[in-house]
Amino acid sequence: MTHTPENLTSAAAPGEKTSGEEFERVLELVARRRAEFEEKRHVPRDVIAEFKKAGIYRAATPQRFGGEPLPPGRFLRIIERISAVDASAGWVASFGSSVGYLAALPPDTQAELYANGPDVVFAAGLFPVQPAEQVAGGYRLSGRWKFASGCLGADVLGVGITAGQDRAGRPLTALLRPEQVEIAENWQVIGMRGTGSHDLVVDGAVVPEEWTFVRGGPPTIDEPLFRYPTVPYAAQVLAAVGLGVARAALDQVISEGGRASYTGGPVAADRASYRISVGRAEAQLRSVRAFFHDITEEVWQTVERGDPATERQTGLLRLAAAHVAKTSFEVVRDAYHLAGIRAIADASPMQRYLRDASVVPQHAFLQETMYDGAGAVLMGARPFPGFL
Repeated sequence: MTHTPENLTSAAAPGEKTSGEEFERVLELVARRRAEFEEKRHVPRDVIAEFKKAGIYRAATPQRFGGEPLPPGRFLRIIERISAVDASAGWVASFGSSVGYLAALPPDTQAELYANGPDVVFAAGLFPVQPAEQVAGGYRLSGRWKFASGCLGADVLGVGITAGQDRAGRPLTALLRPEQVEIAENWQVIGMRGTGSHDLVVDGAVVPEEWTFVRGGPPTIDEPLFRYPTVPYAAQVLAAVGLGVARAALDQVISEGGRASYTGGPVAADRASYRISVGRAEAQLRSVRAFFHDITEEVWQTVERGDPATERQTGLLRLAAAHVAKTSFEVVRDAYHLAGIRAIADASPMQRYLRDASVVPQHAFLQETMYDGAGAVLMGARPFPGFL
């Protein structure tokens, strides 16, 4: 039996891009159904199919396999726009970049993976990394892995295993077909409810060695996107969700500036404290966004001309992502306070913005330890393992 995941049919015609009318229809669809995502605690497959039509899931597929890889800056802006409408949808769409990890697979394996088209949805629960039994030609897997965002809509799933570590001690990721995996639907959380970040359970599945790879390992495909630092990019696409939510929250309180107070006091726009807070938040958000996209463009230009990203550039990518996650949450928190008592209502988007934005800086890629790693690189010291 071939290990190729089933149902990897292409849903997009050649040449379609993540822009224009197709993308606007995606935004409208997300706006109509975001309450459903939260209620079901995942983004349904028919919505994922629309993401495919818009090109989101071919944005990191190699050109040689029919993909239309996008420069990172462009993809990050796409995720921002979706996230401004719904953070969970943006989070799930952000994994359109994760097939970039799969460029580390042998070329023949990639050819098989994309045999039915370039629009492949990859989701993974990589931790806790589990031991695997080495068998003839591959590995036998059993265990439970957490936080597999978007797994209910995935065409192929990955899990982290310790067998066959590389010289740096980085674990392997093993790819499985959905029918080889039990999804334990246990995503009961306050924010990002629609991401469907359930546990993956595997019982004795055998994965051929050629269907394993080191996450962030060297690509076997030489195209510009796969020279861009893989793990920092994975952090960036998640941080971009925070940017989108912060923009939406700040726009909400700006639009409410003319509303009357319940108590009969001055309208918000006539209060200096409100205006100062809005101005400060606007400056914070625009500043951190500028740094984020500036370093993205710098690194992209470097790898596009064929040079490797430097350690300093890689450190700055990770710093920018962590700082965006932290600052975006702070902007949303300040906007929530400005919104007043109206913000606590179920009907108010502010309570959802606050819940969702609070999740982003909790991700392991975006926590405050990234400041330590970046500071070490800037000063010529060795950062903690796994930072670079």
